[in-house]
Amino acid sequence: MILENTGLNGLKSDLAHLDESAEKLGFVRWQWEYTRATYDLKLEDRASNNDYYLRISTRAVEGKLERPDAVLQIESVYIGRATFPHGLEYESPVPQPILNTANQRLQELKQLLS
Repeated sequence: MILENTGLNGLKSDLAHLDESAEKLGFVRWQWEYTRATYDLKLEDRASNNDYYLRISTRAVEGKLERPDAVLQIESVYIGRATFPHGLEYESPVPQPILNTANQRLQELKQLLS
């Protein structure tokens, strides 16, 4: 599920600041390559025993990703249910408490990056 109106799409930050801000909120930069990086936050739903991942997709718009002064732009924010053995499923509904937590963390990240 793509999360619209987060206020993060198009936001720019240098890699070092984005890494530090995201890490404070529990995000981890799992996937990255030369020009793209993905930040994930694991959210556990104890009621259904499912794990959900809040994912922020970014792209380097200045510099190379291995440099802390590279500038990244947030492209999209989405959430999906973890599936075994690996992967995310984006079509199933997300429980409201998980969405509430996701939106809260996104607003906190927006404040840290502003």
